[in-house]
Amino acid sequence: MDFATPHPEFAGRQRLLDGIDAALQSADTHSTVTQVQRVLEQAIKDPQIVLPACVHAPVHGHYARREIYRSPTHGYSIIAMTWGPGQGTPLHDHDGLWCVEGVWQGSLEITPYQMLERDGERYRFAPRDCLRGCKGSAGHLIPPDEFHTLRNSDAEQIAISVHVYQRVMERSHVFQPIDEAPRWYARECRELGLDA
Repeated sequence: MDFATPHPEFAGRQRLLDGIDAALQSADTHSTVTQVQRVLEQAIKDPQIVLPACVHAPVHGHYARREIYRSPTHGYSIIAMTWGPGQGTPLHDHDGLWCVEGVWQGSLEITPYQMLERDGERYRFAPRDCLRGCKGSAGHLIPPDEFHTLRNSDAEQIAISVHVYQRVMERSHVFQPIDEAPRWYARECRELGLDA
């Protein structure tokens, strides 16, 4: 995406931005994230807020990431993700950023992970209970609890989620299982791109 180009306009965009901007006035990180989560839950239910048409188009081979807004004042970024049937993420972190995620359409399986230990560049994780995020639900991640996977388990329908990041998330650490060591993972840094 060319960042010189304005982000897509969409119905009710300013209502969403005003709510997030107000939430960022909270005194601490936990309060801020809780307020942003409430704003996102309300926005999903608000018929006056309609995401831009581009977010309804899946991308073959991977979930789509589209930045629909970046705040020049507060630095946060809003990413709409489009999940084709069966698409998901590997185990990953958010590069130390808090994030609020809401399901706008469809449903997602979200599995949080707890890091149990680190041995050099090997990490041991344990999955927590899988959560089913349906339309209108939202959750948040605050480091150091920032490890999870997301997946659209529907075999036919797309899912759309909206993610509000503390600032632009340009990279993420992905954790790949090490076959010979149960629950141990190797970490790799990945640059994150955007889809048109």
